[in-house]
Amino acid sequence: MANLPTGAAGPAPAALVYAPALAQAELRPDHPLKLYRARLCYDLLAGAGVLDSGRVAVVPPAPASEDDVRRVHTADYVEVVRRLSDPRTAPTVDLLTQRRYGFDPAGDTPPFPGMYEYQLLVAGASIEAARLVDEGRARFAFSPAGGVNHHAMPSQAAGFGIFNDAAIAIAWLRARGRRVLYLDLDVHHGNGVEAAFATDDAVLTISLHESTRFLYPGTGGHPEDIGHGPGRGYAANVALAPYTDDETWLWAFDQVVPPLYRAFGPDLLMVQLGADGYWNDPLAHLQLTTRAYEAAAQRLGVLTGGRLAAVGGGGYDVQATARIWAIECCTLAGATVPAELHDPADRMPRLEPRARDAVRRFAEQSVATIRRLVFPLHGLAA
Repeated sequence: MANLPTGAAGPAPAALVYAPALAQAELRPDHPLKLYRARLCYDLLAGAGVLDSGRVAVVPPAPASEDDVRRVHTADYVEVVRRLSDPRTAPTVDLLTQRRYGFDPAGDTPPFPGMYEYQLLVAGASIEAARLVDEGRARFAFSPAGGVNHHAMPSQAAGFGIFNDAAIAIAWLRARGRRVLYLDLDVHHGNGVEAAFATDDAVLTISLHESTRFLYPGTGGHPEDIGHGPGRGYAANVALAPYTDDETWLWAFDQVVPPLYRAFGPDLLMVQLGADGYWNDPLAHLQLTTRAYEAAAQRLGVLTGGRLAAVGGGGYDVQATARIWAIECCTLAGATVPAELHDPADRMPRLEPRARDAVRRFAEQSVATIRRLVFPLHGLAA
């Protein structure tokens, strides 16, 4: 691990967990997920002088161990990922077996050479972000390569995800006895992370996403889905309508995230900074601008005193995703956000009043359900 710069005030306020290898893999040439997004974010921060300012240290990660991965994924699934990753053994895995484990060369989650080693490095980067904050080495740590695997299940790849790095990092924290709040800001429901901890009352998951009535994964993520058994009340799903704008998204955020954070009192917040709610993203329908993401980052900084770990997530307008992550990183690191990272005012989307009213009503219904079903279980008024 690189040494973080220190001064009279203690450790550096922020760390960017990054290495070039995290941006060099490719699922398939025509695939919408472009893993070089992490490099674009790094380049924006470097170009703005943030990485030379003493506010943000660049920390290269080590790969996760198989033991780390098996806290979340089954041994047989890990072995299939390993075999599919190696060109010498990949031909021995027939197509039926690949599909049983969620892989499809022409589908959402294709196997690719070297994916096993790449996924271990992504998971290791997410663990490192958690470790830096947990050990007080940094107030804020961000791994832009992580988070996009949030749909992966214990024995199945799904939704571009293979090893669920966010869940692996949370499981690493749980092995240290930590209580964790996981906040997923991706436009798609964070179903894989929620499922991993659905019965665990030491992990509270909150997901703000476009309703699965309209978007992948097509099931779950409803406000009525609140966890099971000992974990009942430890999942909150803020389902939103297509075309939800900054105002309504931030309103829903304010209604749910701060009160649950304060009531739960986690040892650490891990936030997934998916940027695919952006108005120009090709895979979803929300109407968020860069200003909403900056405002959410500001709120999280105030809520946590600036102490949180973050991973990347979805984002398929590649340039916009890199800008949004750089904005959030600057905001949470206490650095000035370069004006050129924001959307020009004349490009901002505008909703008609009737559409704005409809999306607000949809959000109000989601929030009301969460307040009725989840809040009382945490000692909050419905």
